[in-house]
Amino acid sequence: MATSKTYDNTALQEKARDHLWMHFARQSVMTEGDGVPIIVRGEGHHIWDSSGKKYIDGLSGLFVVNAGHGRERLAEAAARQAKELAFFPIWSYAHPSAIELADRLASYAPGDLNRVFFSTGGGEAVETAFKLAKQYWKLQGRPTKHKVISRAIAYHGTTQGALAITGLPGMKEMFEPVTPGGFRVPNTNYYRAAEMGFTGTEEQFGLWAANRIEEMILFEGPETVAAVFLEPVQNSGGCFPPPPGYFQRVREICDTYDVLLVSDEVICAFGRIGEWFACDAYGYVPDMITCAKAMTSGYAPAGATIVSDRIYEPFSHGSVSFPHGYTFAGHPVSAAVALENLDIFEEEGLNARVRENSPLFRATLEKLQDLPIVGDVRGDGYFFGIELVKDAATRETFNEEESERLLRGFLSKALYDAGLYCRADDRGDPVIQLAPPLTIGPAEFDEIEQILRGVLTEAWTKL
Repeated sequence: MATSKTYDNTALQEKARDHLWMHFARQSVMTEGDGVPIIVRGEGHHIWDSSGKKYIDGLSGLFVVNAGHGRERLAEAAARQAKELAFFPIWSYAHPSAIELADRLASYAPGDLNRVFFSTGGGEAVETAFKLAKQYWKLQGRPTKHKVISRAIAYHGTTQGALAITGLPGMKEMFEPVTPGGFRVPNTNYYRAAEMGFTGTEEQFGLWAANRIEEMILFEGPETVAAVFLEPVQNSGGCFPPPPGYFQRVREICDTYDVLLVSDEVICAFGRIGEWFACDAYGYVPDMITCAKAMTSGYAPAGATIVSDRIYEPFSHGSVSFPHGYTFAGHPVSAAVALENLDIFEEEGLNARVRENSPLFRATLEKLQDLPIVGDVRGDGYFFGIELVKDAATRETFNEEESERLLRGFLSKALYDAGLYCRADDRGDPVIQLAPPLTIGPAEFDEIEQILRGVLTEAWTKL
């Protein structure tokens, strides 16, 4: 989808420097060097900046644009809906696109997850699940069940409630005190299992990690724990997949102690792991699913919390209500775009495409392990992390100063300059994360690997 529009990069940089506050960013980048990268268009798995340079979108924007950029039919679906009904709230009213989308999502969800509470993004979906869990237990006559358990280094959102679930101390310290009641257990980073005091097989590690959840429930008291929040593949820290048997044991623990299991699939849903919902890939049925991002492939903001019949039941009669909501939740345009996006997934078989190509994507990235800076390649579907190390044999990682110099001092810009937009991150140990659109295939895997190889080889010489 070509465009003839031109941009005055100098003017845009000046306006950005004077007025734009970027998210999760050091604002000093506005005044350093050439300023901030300005992305002006996308097509397929490529994006272009305001100077006309082309890049591979190796992160789907932000784990979002799963169907790829430049889908005219999604823009047209938005326009059709806006012409008919641009906005109406779902506060005691409804409209067709929200109804149809709720029905569609429920048809994809496992088990008896049949009720859909809309929001406008992933953090709101998690906030909704947190509040819903607490009210559910109050309605059951068990008001002391209000605590939540999540994993170390896990990210679940930035609102005060979601921060209680987020397991990244550095993201919370400046906002303390946050909502109380959040407790942490080990994540499923098998590459670093020895540092957690575990030695054994990956399957044994999965059971060990799951049992730490039981240990925390018992320590805090089952009568106080409302829910466990887990991503199918943990994003923060660099794509930690679940070991075999992990989620089956977690489900067993939650059932034993009457604790709700929330599958946070803001990233993992809608094909990222090759299924509508990643819990299906790993064989467990949660009590709630939170999702967002790729529901619309980013063409409009949307999120949802999908809830089991059991959780919904006490809200379904009498004068009971859930006093919670968002103005733009279930927005008619967003819902219409989501429905069209899901049609594309079905017509083009994108979930099956990911399942078919994922082993080759992994194998292509694993070629990088011949580089001394590459320690581990992990993940699933079209969602992989590459952990960087000082010594591959000992798995020695970088200290804070070295990580700063490596990631922000060199890698982020070098990868971008080489034509690959992805994430170089150190929430945990230093990693490069890849989550490209689901439309790419073997040729693009090779192209990504070659760019990474060149940049990582140069990075090693600079250490």
